[in-house]
Amino acid sequence: MTKRGTLMTYKTIVTDYALKAKKMADEIEKVINEKAKEGWEPVTFSVTNSCKAILVFRVPDNTEQ
Repeated sequence: MTKRGTLMTYKTIVTDYALKAKKMADEIEKVINEKAKEGWEPVTFSVTNSCKAILVFRVPDNTEQ
């Protein structure tokens, strides 16, 4: 839950083509771990029929209004 006055920005990332499930899982894990270091929080993801994943992250914006 966010504090009143804190804005949340959402960002999406589409992973590269990954035909095999293991390669897809590794790519998703890699991206999530990289973005976590930048303070991004994973919200959800979806795997497409084109063997790509769409990852949705919440990025806190600490600017008080």
